[in-house]
Amino acid sequence: MSSHLIPFVVAWSLLALVVLALVFWRRVVAAHEDDSLHVSQTGAVQQQVSVAQKLEQIDKWGKILTIITIVTGLVIAGVYFYQMWVASSTVGV
Repeated sequence: MSSHLIPFVVAWSLLALVVLALVFWRRVVAAHEDDSLHVSQTGAVQQQVSVAQKLEQIDKWGKILTIITIVTGLVIAGVYFYQMWVASSTVGV
């Protein structure tokens, strides 16, 4: 791998770790989710709303960061393969 791509690969790896952390964080928050509706218990309804809002935020950021991670990874891979192609085409010249 080209040495000037290493910082980008490290940054991409950190971004991928953040996405994985969001996956686990979502699982922890979702474990507190109650699928049944407790209409008679005011506090339980508020807790369900709070958990649902947290899950919405985690899902929103999870989708955004997943797309950024995939696109960034594809760009890094494209630059790497382009450099390999250029290096192999100039060796014979």
